[in-house]
Amino acid sequence: MPKYLIMASYTTEGLRGLLKDGGTKRRQAAEAALKSVGGRVEAFYFSFGENDVYAVIDAPDNVTVAAASMAIGASGAAATRTIVLLSPEEIDQATKKQTAYQPPGR
Repeated sequence: MPKYLIMASYTTEGLRGLLKDGGTKRRQAAEAALKSVGGRVEAFYFSFGENDVYAVIDAPDNVTVAAASMAIGASGAAATRTIVLLSPEEIDQATKKQTAYQPPGR
């Protein structure tokens, strides 16, 4: 199943909810949301800095992740960014694909 890195930054409203409910409940909410669309949370961490949450998730496909991301964003509680993660084996496969590319100026 494809893996994704989700980075989330809470809005003021989201931080109020975090203070009220605690971190464990937010992780459980993420797990339930992903489970409802056929995915799962592999790792979930809170952090300091630009992003408040980093989560590694498994999901069936990009459309599924887009649906979950839109639902989270529409809540107004957090803004998210998603990065597709590739395994070393997938990179091995990519290195074997021939690509017709001409660099600029050549």
